[in-house]
Amino acid sequence: MILQAMRTALEALNAHRMRTTLTLLGILIGIAAVMMTVGLTQGASSSMSEQMGSLGTKLLYVTPGSTSSGGIRGMSATTSSLNDDDVALLSDKNIAPDIDSVAATYSGSYGALRSSTTTWYASISGVTANYLDVLGTELESGRMFTQGEIDASASVVVLDSSTAEQLFSDTSQAVGQTISIGGQSFTVIGVQKDSGTSGMTMSSSSSVLVPLSTARERFGTGGTSLSMIYMLATSTDTLSAAKQEAENAMSATHRTSVEEPDFSIASMSSIVDMYNTVMMMFSLLLGGIASISLLVGAIGVMNIMLVSVSERVREIGLRKALGATPGNIRIQFLIEAAMVGLAGGILGVLVGLGGSALIQWAISTFGGYDLPVIVSWDATAIALAVSMTIGIIAGVYPASRAAKLAPIDALRSE
Repeated sequence: MILQAMRTALEALNAHRMRTTLTLLGILIGIAAVMMTVGLTQGASSSMSEQMGSLGTKLLYVTPGSTSSGGIRGMSATTSSLNDDDVALLSDKNIAPDIDSVAATYSGSYGALRSSTTTWYASISGVTANYLDVLGTELESGRMFTQGEIDASASVVVLDSSTAEQLFSDTSQAVGQTISIGGQSFTVIGVQKDSGTSGMTMSSSSSVLVPLSTARERFGTGGTSLSMIYMLATSTDTLSAAKQEAENAMSATHRTSVEEPDFSIASMSSIVDMYNTVMMMFSLLLGGIASISLLVGAIGVMNIMLVSVSERVREIGLRKALGATPGNIRIQFLIEAAMVGLAGGILGVLVGLGGSALIQWAISTFGGYDLPVIVSWDATAIALAVSMTIGIIAGVYPASRAAKLAPIDALRSE
């Protein structure tokens, strides 16, 4: 009986190909839109977690909670609540035994970098000599500057690979070259590997490193202020203890309470958790918006089934007169609706997979970002189940209406 009902359903759908195709589009677009939007947000979340996780689970960072000049933060115009004394304090093993090493940055300036042939704009960060070690970043070539070069405010610079490629085409030729930063000459002594991160940003393509003292004197206002402090705990197990030690020590020296400090300490894991939460909400929002098209598709299925019932009143009457029960009629129309939903779901999954691959290619080709679009097979299976369920639910009313037709009235209809 089921096979016969499926055969009859296929014949009925095939008899009105255009109408069936238009009905399929509603479900197809809905399923594909949900797959692509959710896949894109999941890919962004996964990429962010991986990149930020590469900085290490032992990393803590301190940001200023207040600045001078009305609370506006920035390197050249304000004084941060963080300074060199904080670095010395946190580096003291007697005060913070669970902190392994401390690095600091002084950043915010943005200027033109010029080689002999190219001009490239980038942010300029002054950092301590152990900055790359604390953040776990490796060099592609060359070396990091020394403490002696920091003390002497030397004119040396470490480029990221993207900036080196822009200035010299070949990153292997960058070390030893001379570039101009803000009209001042600097010697390139190293090139960072492209890790996808730079400090707390997700892009290393526009950030170059100079000695901390050099950045303060040549691109800032001098002094001892800092933009950010990085701390590496002795282990993942001592991360909480290291954070507590830093909070207590800095609260005492800054003369602030732990409840209302003028600084903030957080770990990379907390940033990843916060980002994942935001991306989950964003994914649900986009998925909800895309799901509206599924509702439209369900209405389309119901519409075509109601039209089909109206057109096949005599057929229904004849089948009932020959012994078909209301249950047989109901099953036939439910199968038709389910087949429409399933077909739309399968086509939607195929379009969703193709669209996801196309989006990933477009982002990589035109945007320059290696951002995956993750489509899970579990989500694909759920999408197919949802599409068929939509078809069945949308077909319940038309099927019930067909099943309730009286044979005599159906046969009399024109």
